[in-house]
Amino acid sequence: MQALSSTPLFLINDLYIEDMPGGRPPVKPQPKFGERLALFRKQRNISQERFAKMLGFSREMVTYYERRAKNPTADFILKAAEILGVSVNELLGTKCKPIHKPGPPSQLEARLEEVRKLPRQRQKLALDLLDTILRDPGRANGNGHKQAA
Repeated sequence: MQALSSTPLFLINDLYIEDMPGGRPPVKPQPKFGERLALFRKQRNISQERFAKMLGFSREMVTYYERRAKNPTADFILKAAEILGVSVNELLGTKCKPIHKPGPPSQLEARLEEVRKLPRQRQKLALDLLDTILRDPGRANGNGHKQAA
């Protein structure tokens, strides 16, 4: 009868493997969601333990979401995004399509951008003038003439 080997065996894909490097079996690649979740958490210097408490989950659950979960729950995503101060889209790695077709800025937007570039004193003057116009009950109707009351 053969003596049993003292070398530990690891079961991987129904095969026993000896002498795994580092003593641990290889890990599966981390899901993209988990990568982003861990990155945002680490950027904010929040430990898994603290993050778990903030979420109302266990640390093991946070580890699961960072390392293995491919389909996180909507509840987890919403809570995590709020705590990390990121949008759900950032956390999921998705981009929103603009609601409106991009086009040239309106005349008003272009003028506002010019006002933003002015020194503060000139900006204040422009805002005071705008406030006066907006408060005037007989506002001009667009062609320089006051509307009839």
